[in-house]
Amino acid sequence: MSTTLLMVGTRKGMWIGRSDEARQEWSWTGPHFPMEEVYSVLVDRRGDKPRLLAGASSSWLGPQVWRSDDLGEKWDETPNGAIRFPEDSGATLARIWQLTPGAEDGVVWAGTEPGAIFKSTDGGERFDLVRGLWDHPHRTEWGAGYGGQAFHTILPHPTDGDAVLAAISTGGVYRTHDGGETWAPSNTGVKAEFMPGERSYPEFGQCVHKVARHPSAPDRLFLQNHGGVYHSDDGGGSWQDIAPGLPTEFGFAMVVHPHQPDTAFSFPIADAGARWPVDAKARVYRTRDAGSSWEPLGEGWLPDEYYTAVMRDAMCTDDHEQVGLYFGGRNGGLWASADEGESWRQIHAELPDVMVVRAAVLD
Repeated sequence: MSTTLLMVGTRKGMWIGRSDEARQEWSWTGPHFPMEEVYSVLVDRRGDKPRLLAGASSSWLGPQVWRSDDLGEKWDETPNGAIRFPEDSGATLARIWQLTPGAEDGVVWAGTEPGAIFKSTDGGERFDLVRGLWDHPHRTEWGAGYGGQAFHTILPHPTDGDAVLAAISTGGVYRTHDGGETWAPSNTGVKAEFMPGERSYPEFGQCVHKVARHPSAPDRLFLQNHGGVYHSDDGGGSWQDIAPGLPTEFGFAMVVHPHQPDTAFSFPIADAGARWPVDAKARVYRTRDAGSSWEPLGEGWLPDEYYTAVMRDAMCTDDHEQVGLYFGGRNGGLWASADEGESWRQIHAELPDVMVVRAAVLD
């Protein structure tokens, strides 16, 4: 019997949930890192036993990557910080927005604020700044989104350790094919709606909110922009509009189905001025044809008076044969579906505002 593990990071700590394959009853531990912001978590299943990583920011001690090899019973830290900017960079780490496993054993990528990417080769114990991106000539022109400037998406190619796609708000999508030595913008077809006229499709500067890659079809990508929803079939070389069929082009979260390359899930938000769902109805939208059409999920299950947002990393799937789907809101409510979004139940309530949710199936 497998265990379903759920890591939930909030602005005041992290909670860990456990369930079985049915995913109906949950037990919880937490808060881990009380009163610390947890914007990034990772369940790394590549070793002999799973390793949990959490990017937690203390108002007193600053950001740190914590690690646990016993499913959260004990947490270890790297003295003086696992991630620190070199002195010659002139930068100070503010927040860890992303923790992502690489293609090779032991490799973990981290995205930070200010906008940078770091790489670890020892499972997240120590990280080095990826200089090829930090020294990129575009960096001084990247802006900061409403939540800050951050590399919130890092997508290593699952079989090519030299290929990584990353996204920053506001700078857009960048790709490397040489392990991070050089990076090039990859935003063809993605609109910057806040720029006028012919400048609305710039080489870089888009406010990308999230990108998701399918694990078994790595050239298939889905992108949620500040205004616009897109997919790519060439690894991000070009992007096609797939927003028609959704109630709005705005949102933060974008999640792929782990087994079906044509299936993805979105949580649309009305717009930048009303950061809750259209008509305040919490609904997850699903496409089964790579964005040619969309259908709402949650009617009769999810709330209709939902004046809150689901953030870019606060929705995820597990990888059971019948896939589970999870999202947490900034109102502290956590919702789960054990049947790919057909039915829903609230599995936690009144948490602090949820920033990240990650699920894993453990044998």
